[in-house]
Amino acid sequence: MSTPSTAEQPATENSKMSAGSLAMAWYGLVSAMFFIYIGASLAQAYGTIDTLIGLAITIILYGAINRILAGYALKHSLTVAQFSRTLLGSKGAMLATLVFAATAIYYAVFEGAILGYAFQTQFGGPIELWYALVVLYTIPLIAGGIQRWLDKVNGWLLPIYWGGLLVAVIWASVAHPDGGAWLTHSPGALPFTAGGPGWLATCAAFMGVWILMMYTMDFAALGRAKDVKFHQRYTFGWLFYTLAFGVNSLIGIYLTFTIPGAEATETGVAGALVQLMGPLGLLVVFVSQTRINTANYALGIANLREFAQRALHLSLPSLAWVGIGATIIYLLMLLPVVKYLLLALSWQGALVTGWVAIALVHIFVQERRGGIVPSGSLPDSAFPALNRAGVAAWVLSAAAGITLVQSGSPWASNIGSLATPVLAALIYGALIGRSRSEAGLPAASLAGR
Repeated sequence: MSTPSTAEQPATENSKMSAGSLAMAWYGLVSAMFFIYIGASLAQAYGTIDTLIGLAITIILYGAINRILAGYALKHSLTVAQFSRTLLGSKGAMLATLVFAATAIYYAVFEGAILGYAFQTQFGGPIELWYALVVLYTIPLIAGGIQRWLDKVNGWLLPIYWGGLLVAVIWASVAHPDGGAWLTHSPGALPFTAGGPGWLATCAAFMGVWILMMYTMDFAALGRAKDVKFHQRYTFGWLFYTLAFGVNSLIGIYLTFTIPGAEATETGVAGALVQLMGPLGLLVVFVSQTRINTANYALGIANLREFAQRALHLSLPSLAWVGIGATIIYLLMLLPVVKYLLLALSWQGALVTGWVAIALVHIFVQERRGGIVPSGSLPDSAFPALNRAGVAAWVLSAAAGITLVQSGSPWASNIGSLATPVLAALIYGALIGRSRSEAGLPAASLAGR
């Protein structure tokens, strides 16, 4: 029982995950309580209609981008860590792996904290105890990595999750029949100077979750190339994001505006479910957080291990990394990390969206030029230490985005999320257009052309 690092992929096509198993594993992410919360929070701030418009645009954008990234990862069996060596160089790729690990661990902390709060709401007791329980029961589920348990766990729990939410909506409708204002809620037009319009602010907020693009590549790398059409259409495409963002957000908005006292806060929706349905509400939250956190833990710990091995040359047994990752997650849960969710999303958006833009430009240019796609099994020595085009595009775009976010201006924060990937794409496209050597191909590939 070991958690494979992101560099360890199945040796043959037959040993990879089947289409159904990979789809079930990936659909664990559909049930994040975060998606329910963020939809309700945005509707409260910008109005339901503007939020729904922003969600529609977001779903279209996510589906299109992940169709490309999933197809590339499936065809070439490349994880984020492996692909980043081409984009950023062998040393630069370490930063991408670290950002991936830190973000996945942050989400593990956030989703775990919600479950801990739900346990405390139902049973009382110190929150530290419930945090410890959440971490301890998750460890056995992820000790074998994505391929061992994730598809089975998510397959078993998926009907409970959607069935529980359906019951919650019906229960809330019967208990509070006067809650019909959820669809018409509007705080008034939001001017540009305050971060508006609302639909644009919604799109910008969801760009903070572009880490799912990195999740997509690591999951897709476990699949079979012959299943690429299936996965692009059903697993990583618009269907998934319609459910994850669209349906979850609608449920969150409805419950928040229907249940008296429910708040669109980090733990408010989970608390409202428990208060409304008691143990059944707790079961819904438990299933939701178990499904999403198995993925967060597995990817966070795998990329943490990958970074430590490459950057620090630290080689430890896989089970040791599970213990280290779980300890880090528990200690972070004791800090007020959850309170800084929106700020963290803005920073993550500035970092991750730049990487995604560079990846898309590289794939486009490589396909047009007919370049060789470096194998994930190539050693680091086959790549330059730093790919100047990729590093310059990522650093400059991220610096610009973070500067806008930290300016304190609402409009600058939203524009920062939107401008970062555009800037990264323009810089990377301009630099790799100067010469073939700037396209990020490893030395071994160039020598053979």
